[in-house]
Amino acid sequence: MTFDCYGTLVRWYEVLLSEVGATLAKHGAGDVSASAIIESFSAQGRRLTAEKPHRLYKDILRTGFSAAFGEYGLNPSAEEIEGIASSPMTMGPHPEVPDVLRRLRERYKLAIFTNSDDDLIAPTVARIGVPFDHVITAEQARAYKPSRQLFEYAYGVMGVTPNETVHVAMGMYWDMKARHELGLRGIWVNRRNETGNPDWLPYAEVSDLNGAAELLLPP
Repeated sequence: MTFDCYGTLVRWYEVLLSEVGATLAKHGAGDVSASAIIESFSAQGRRLTAEKPHRLYKDILRTGFSAAFGEYGLNPSAEEIEGIASSPMTMGPHPEVPDVLRRLRERYKLAIFTNSDDDLIAPTVARIGVPFDHVITAEQARAYKPSRQLFEYAYGVMGVTPNETVHVAMGMYWDMKARHELGLRGIWVNRRNETGNPDWLPYAEVSDLNGAAELLLPP
């Protein structure tokens, strides 16, 4: 079983809302929402992760959030941007995740496929508290999801074929798109009650990792 990490396993959106919200408050930007900044960063991220040569995710976080604030006429300090860019290291798991992963480990090998750097993801994985057989990063693959390069690199490292896997992820664009194009079995973890993209079906839809366990473990 392969998992996206940010959002799927750990509290990506919740931590960024807090970090970005604190920065907006320091700048007295009460008319700008933290969610708007994060949505802007997401758009910036799509552009930056597609560029070559490959750049580290820490740089994408710094550049992307600086640009996102700039869209709203704001110019946080380098220290403030660095605080946001390093916040993934502090992200802990969603409440159900450790127990579900421990149960899944009894039946499956587990891997993470993440658009992150090795040093950025390491403390996050440690916070989950459950061993993974593989942690595949964009830094290792020199490519970001939804590029098939990361997936193909990962399968080579793990020594498996794609049809031996199930990909579990929250990201519709970053993960479900790539999974569809590669013909992988997939489970969409729709934690934020969003609308999926029918162009990237088929995939199972669950609201959290408990739902994935119900599909993948015998009763």
